[in-house]
Amino acid sequence: MRSSTAFKLLSAVFGVLSISCDSFMPNEVSVLSAFKEAIYDDPFLVLSNWNALDANPCNWTGVWCSPARDRVLTLNISSSSLRGFLAPDLGLLSSLQNLILHNNSLLGTIPKELGLLKSLKVLDLGTNQLSGPIPAEIGSLRNVTKINLQSNGLTGGLPSELGNLSNLVELRLDRNKLQGTIPGNDNSSFTSNINGKYAFRGNATGFCLSSRLQIADFSYNFLFGRIPPCLKYLPRLSFQGNCFYDVNIKQRSPEQCGASPPPAKSHPGATSNHQHAEVASKHHGESKPAWLLALEILTGAIVGLLLLLAVLTAVKKCKGRPPVIIPWKKGSSGKDQMIISIDSEMLNNIKKWSRQELELACEDFSNIIGSSADSLVYKGVLKDGSEIAVISLGIKEELWTGHLEHYFQKEVADLARLSHENTGKLLGFCKESVPFTRMLVFEYASNGTLYEHLHYGEGCQLSWFRRMKIIIGIARGLRYLHTEADPSFTVSEINSSAVYLTDDFTPKLVNFDSWKTVLARSAKNSGSLHNGIPSALEGHHLDVQGNIFAFGVLLLEIITGRLPYCKDKGPLVDWAKEHLDQPEIISYLVDSELKHFRYDDLKVICEVVKLCIQPEATKRPSIQVLCPMLEDGIDTSVAIDLKGTPLAWAELALSS
Repeated sequence: MRSSTAFKLLSAVFGVLSISCDSFMPNEVSVLSAFKEAIYDDPFLVLSNWNALDANPCNWTGVWCSPARDRVLTLNISSSSLRGFLAPDLGLLSSLQNLILHNNSLLGTIPKELGLLKSLKVLDLGTNQLSGPIPAEIGSLRNVTKINLQSNGLTGGLPSELGNLSNLVELRLDRNKLQGTIPGNDNSSFTSNINGKYAFRGNATGFCLSSRLQIADFSYNFLFGRIPPCLKYLPRLSFQGNCFYDVNIKQRSPEQCGASPPPAKSHPGATSNHQHAEVASKHHGESKPAWLLALEILTGAIVGLLLLLAVLTAVKKCKGRPPVIIPWKKGSSGKDQMIISIDSEMLNNIKKWSRQELELACEDFSNIIGSSADSLVYKGVLKDGSEIAVISLGIKEELWTGHLEHYFQKEVADLARLSHENTGKLLGFCKESVPFTRMLVFEYASNGTLYEHLHYGEGCQLSWFRRMKIIIGIARGLRYLHTEADPSFTVSEINSSAVYLTDDFTPKLVNFDSWKTVLARSAKNSGSLHNGIPSALEGHHLDVQGNIFAFGVLLLEIITGRLPYCKDKGPLVDWAKEHLDQPEIISYLVDSELKHFRYDDLKVICEVVKLCIQPEATKRPSIQVLCPMLEDGIDTSVAIDLKGTPLAWAELALSS
């Protein structure tokens, strides 16, 4: 009898456990699957056991569930090099308490849907590549105790709604591009409590409502104005690197801030003087005729109404934009769509050209000066006579995916901020839906590419002197990209085809080739998300050592006049190595088209080449080391150039 009772009890317990496992909300499985779909690169395969067919995801990597295993409580996937977007579906994980995706490479904006996570206690999206504003909806997370959004590219102002987070203890917003003031009422009176914090009296707003806030870091943004008194208990380091009016805290330079000077401090009696002025103004107003007062009131009302309409229109434009809906991949039904968040402000300050404008400038797109399987390059002439080069990306609309749109915008934004004599100047972009158009507009370099001059043009045009000036110009351009641009920038492929020459043979580095890689991979994968973004594009801003190696190969190409790879002779580097270590035969490296060269210049270049092409990438020096070696070791003075002319050589021969 007892054994029968025990068996029934065990059966009941097993049945309850079975029901709990089987009753896991299917909605949460689909939400996590949507999160995985928005990740296009998972180099460490941390999501490899995320199977959408599983009824219960509690055994998936990074997923922690409730004791009953029927709710997801924590999603923690940090330092995993995940690349992709944040799926708005995450807002449907109603029981989620911890969302920790720290130190990955997440892109796009923070979905406002995260404001629906009413149980959330920890939100950690720090050290990613997120952009756009902080959604005001984050202020709805009433249970959150920690928010970390540091080290991203977030823009816009600080939402005053963050002050509604009454349980917030830790807030990290440092190292972004945030602007505006810190919300907080400084009109109320504050008294310091025993812990050094300020207790407010009267009506408080913004962060002055955050009575539990202990740690907050606003450093290294572009915030300005005055620091609210209620936050003065925080360390000074929490506010440094901004544009505040506090002279006791290290701030950015006025050039970086671009802000007006701080308002003058009020002095005793200022209020009294102001009051006297108001009284005098009132008396002066009372002496005006009634018709004049009526006219002033009417005019003021009209102006106020116009200002109100302007503000409402601006707010509508800023807040009323619909989310960007771009398919990650299109099936035969054309319905496979996912809403992704792309920063609509990214291209705000960059000139947008209409297709009609460019069509007119480029003679109905008939003036083709370059082409590949993935793009066409047109030459155009504007109404003012200036010349442009227009690169049209050749891809079908059905293959244009959300991640490609994001990278198109990111590429435009990155290229637009470059400004140096030896880098190509982006003048704007063209982005239209009908017909589908994605174009980049550059300043035209009229002398073609270095590749054309070295291998198809008249070699005599590129004298030794000109080649030396080109080498130093390329080195300076690379130094600017690697060390002076903020953030640093690398060229996808450094070769003679990426170097354009002006009328006076000034070299300009232009980064066209990254798009060939993007579009080729996109066409090959037919828009498949899981094969994802080409690694070449992601590494486009990271592969500094790859740039150094390519620079060394380019130097060899310039001095030898040979192609980097020849079917008969193999790689140029392998052939050159036989000469680089033997000073007595390095002259054999020089292009036979050249009538003369300077041996001292050649020795310097060979030393730089040897440093650049070292097999172990970590041993290659930075361009900061290499550029001075070339600048100091190569003589590009006019006197040296004159010695290279036939007349100068004849005079030298006669004098001897």
